[in-house]
Amino acid sequence: MICNRGGQVEFIVQAIGLAALLIANPAFGQETGADAAAELAKKLANPIASLISVPLKWNWDDGIGPEGAERNTFLLQPVIPLSLNESQNLIVRTIIPYVDAESPVSGGSDTSGLGDIVQSFFFSPKAPTAGGWVWGAGPVISYPSASEDVLGSEKWSAGPTIVILKQEKGWTYGVLANHLWSVAGEDNRADVNATFVQPFLSFTTKGRTTLGVNTESTYDWEGSRWTVPINASVSQLMRFGRRPVSLAFGARVYADRPPGGPDWGLSLTFTLLFPK
Repeated sequence: MICNRGGQVEFIVQAIGLAALLIANPAFGQETGADAAAELAKKLANPIASLISVPLKWNWDDGIGPEGAERNTFLLQPVIPLSLNESQNLIVRTIIPYVDAESPVSGGSDTSGLGDIVQSFFFSPKAPTAGGWVWGAGPVISYPSASEDVLGSEKWSAGPTIVILKQEKGWTYGVLANHLWSVAGEDNRADVNATFVQPFLSFTTKGRTTLGVNTESTYDWEGSRWTVPINASVSQLMRFGRRPVSLAFGARVYADRPPGGPDWGLSLTFTLLFPK
C-alpha cells in the first residue's frame, strides 16, 4: 500500500491544510485582468469548454467491505478541445485511473495498478443556443487497460455520451450522462451494461472561488444496483508561477451503494490550465 492508516490520516490532514491555505490566499486575478480571470473561471466550470486542462485528482474512499478497507484512486483527466470548423469543436475527455486498494476481507491481498481507461468525445457547437444552453454529444469508449483482473472489466465497451449545461450570473448547472455496453473482451467476465448520470450545480464568486455539488451516479443493469456518491467541493483559481491553476477539495457520502461499497470519501484536485 502507498501508506498505512496512520499515514493516510496524516496525509489527509496535510492535504486539507494545503487546500485551505491556497484557497485563502489566491494570487490569480491580481496580476491578470478581472475579465480574463472571470472568463477562465467560467470555462473551468464548463466540462466541454474550449480550454486545455489537465486535472490531477486523488480520491480516497473508506469503509469498504467487512474490514472497512480504504481505497486510493489517482486520476489523470486531460481535456483536449479540437476546432473542427468555424462552428464546431470536438472535446476529448480522458480518464486514466491508478488504484491502490486494501483488501476488503480479512486475509485477502491488497491490490495496486492501472484501471480501465475511459475516453469521451463530445461534438459541441462553439456558440450557445439562443436560450444560452451549451451542449455536446458523441461516443464514449472504455478500454480494458487494467493491469490486474480485479481493477477492470476485461471488456471493450462503448456507447453514447451527452452533456448539457447553462451558465448565468455565476451559476453553472447541467447534467453529463453516458451509457456503456460491452462489445468484446473476455467471455468469462460479466458483461458491461451501465448508465452514468452526473447532475451538477456550482457557483463562482467574484474572487474566483467555486462552490459545487454533484452526484456521480452509476446504475449497473446487470447487477440491478446503484452507486450514488454525493459530492461537495470548493475550488480556487490561482497562479502557480506564471501558470493558471485550480485547486479543489471535496468530500462525499454514498447515498446508495452495492453491498461492500464505501461509506464516504475525500478528494483533492490540482488542475493545470492552458488558456489560448
